[in-house]
Amino acid sequence: MSAEMSGKHLHFIGIGGSSMSGLARFMLQKGCAVSGSDRDASHKTEALEKLGVKIYIGHSAENVHGADLVVYSAAIAESNPERAEAKRLGIPQVERAVLLGRLMSTFDQAICVSGTHGKTTTTSMIAQIFVEAGEDPGVHIGGELDAIGGGTRVGGGNTFIAEACEYSGSFWHFYPTIAVILNIDEDHLDFYKDLDDIEASFRRFAGLVPEDGWVVGWGDDPRVRHVLSALKCRTRTYGLEPYNELRAEDISYDELGRPRFTVTLYGHPLCEVELAVSGEKNLLDALAAIAVSDIAELPMSRVSETLAHFTGAHRRFDLTSVTDGVRVYQDYAHNPAEMKTAIHIAAMQPHKTLWAVWQPHTYSRTKALFNGFVETFDEADHILITDVMGARESDPGDIRSEMFLEPLRARGKRVDVTPTFDDAEAYLRSHWHSGDLVITLGCGNIDLLNEQIAKKGDTKQ
Repeated sequence: MSAEMSGKHLHFIGIGGSSMSGLARFMLQKGCAVSGSDRDASHKTEALEKLGVKIYIGHSAENVHGADLVVYSAAIAESNPERAEAKRLGIPQVERAVLLGRLMSTFDQAICVSGTHGKTTTTSMIAQIFVEAGEDPGVHIGGELDAIGGGTRVGGGNTFIAEACEYSGSFWHFYPTIAVILNIDEDHLDFYKDLDDIEASFRRFAGLVPEDGWVVGWGDDPRVRHVLSALKCRTRTYGLEPYNELRAEDISYDELGRPRFTVTLYGHPLCEVELAVSGEKNLLDALAAIAVSDIAELPMSRVSETLAHFTGAHRRFDLTSVTDGVRVYQDYAHNPAEMKTAIHIAAMQPHKTLWAVWQPHTYSRTKALFNGFVETFDEADHILITDVMGARESDPGDIRSEMFLEPLRARGKRVDVTPTFDDAEAYLRSHWHSGDLVITLGCGNIDLLNEQIAKKGDTKQ
């Protein structure tokens, strides 16, 4: 794959996306000429431009002229003018996940991390462990990890480590030899019919693993256990319940909620772990990473050392500023389970008032998971909700942020709608006090709110 693509001109439609920008960077490092387009400029497009990638803001037919291959994300419809022009000119086109699958098929070992939430953190943990153990892996994650200098790493070893997203069945195009299933929850109901349909999709993904491969799954999730029970390959469960093969025992937490625990395999001690990140969810993600590392026969002493200084990927409970004595964090969480976890971790930190600022992402998700979102904010003291970010969707006119006010207030919550980031910042600055904590939530562009707060700095003298 690498040899046949080297020197070719690849054009990426939707290049500003987390996975697409990383894949573009990966192919650039592989010797390809790269260009791309997106609806809006962003930090990711600006970073690619600095590497010499030609970026077009807006989609136009002429953007694909001269390309040898067009790569598009699942959100880009066939009617997109660039895809239509590529078809007219006979330029081959490939969906992002298909190209990523072709890349990983050239490696002897492909570790693919799936799950409705927690993929980026777990993939980052595994990647950092393998890098620090000297394995020199190729890596593709949907976030930025300082330990690998971004979201991708070409590597020179025989292992490829990647997130495996279930949206639109993207992970069906992969070639895992070790697959991880972190959890199976409701999300992407614009593509899937219901939770049973989502489980069937994970079953199809797990079925891609060869019989001499492994599927690692969170055994405390009954749907994950159900998927594992039907597989022909080797399996390993991890979790907190006694029936799991790999478990965390003797768990304790420090004053910031950072866990310390003993890992056992079939009841026998494997290693002692003390995490630098907080909460039970990070503990479970670490167990998944440890299970993979054990299967790969990495030294447990190195695994423990790496996890002890793993601080997470960017936009995963990421401190962005301390302004007016208020600690401001951002988190990529965008479905109820992720958001509840992020707010719980925030609640563990010292604070007076805990502010949660949420940018709903896509109308379909906001509508389908409405009740779940209402139940998400119980540990927050004050909630601000911005306008829904439609992303790939048009406004259907039947879901608005204001619809959350009544049900959240019925649960005793203080909540306000601040439509724009300027509105949210103005509200925060006029109401927060030193010692408060703010966490922004969403996978859209709400990180820009954190940036403008940090840029303007302290306003109270």
